[in-house]
Formats: sequence, structure tokens, C-alpha cells
Amino acid sequence: MKFWRSLFTIIGIVVFSSSLLLSEPAQALDFNSIVQTSPHLLAVENERRNVADDFFATESAQKIDINNSAIRDFRELRGFYPRLASLIIQNAPYENVDDVLSISGLSNTQIERLQANLDQFVANPPIDVFNEGDERYNPGLY
Repeated sequence: MKFWRSLFTIIGIVVFSSSLLLSEPAQALDFNSIVQTSPHLLAVENERRNVADDFFATESAQKIDINNSAIRDFRELRGFYPRLASLIIQNAPYENVDDVLSISGLSNTQIERLQANLDQFVANPPIDVFNEGDERYNPGLY
């Protein structure tokens, strides 16, 4: 039994050693060779677009969309986050920006803040991808 175990061990060592000696050494991949052979890897044209991508490509994406924006988008406006922003979202959709002034239960301070910031808002038609479930209150961005 010892003889066979020793024989298999010696054969294993010889096979392993010969495979190390006969194999080529590992080399780092040269990035330039990849780029030269397939230049499309550097700049891939993204033809796949969805409704959200199309919306963010518009000029109105620079403003807060009162029909589609999440509550977090109102944080930069003083006095809006979270209470006034929540009221705006709850009473959506709006036909135009001035409709936010007709939300019932607004205090005089809130109305003044809305009037002072009407130029920061836009009222696009509601888009399903932005209004599904509770995404406007908790879009999952932490």
C-alpha cells in the first residue's frame, strides 16, 4: 500500500512540475491591443432609452416638476421640505403651475413661499414611471 501511495505521489509531482515548466508565463493584458482590435468598446452608443431618460433630456427637467418630482427634489427650496412638498404631491396632478396656489389648507406663509418660487416649477403631464406606488415620497435614494 505504501508503495502505491508513494508511486502516485511521485507521478503527481512529475506531472505537476512538467505542466509548470511547459506552460507559458501569465502576462498582463495590454489595453491598447484591445482598443485597436475593437474600438467600439470605448464608446458604445446607447440606443436604449425609456420615458424617464426622455424626460430628463428636456429643458423642463431643470425645474421641479410638480406632477412628477419626488419629495426630495423640494429640499433646496427653503420652507418646502417636507410639509409643503408633501401637500404639493398629495394634490397633484396640476394643469399649470399656478394651480398649486389653490391647495386647500395652505397658510399665508406657505402661499407666499409658493408665489415666490413659481418660476422654479413646471407642470408637465403626469408620467407613470414617476408616479407609481409611493415612489414620489420614497424613491429609494439614500
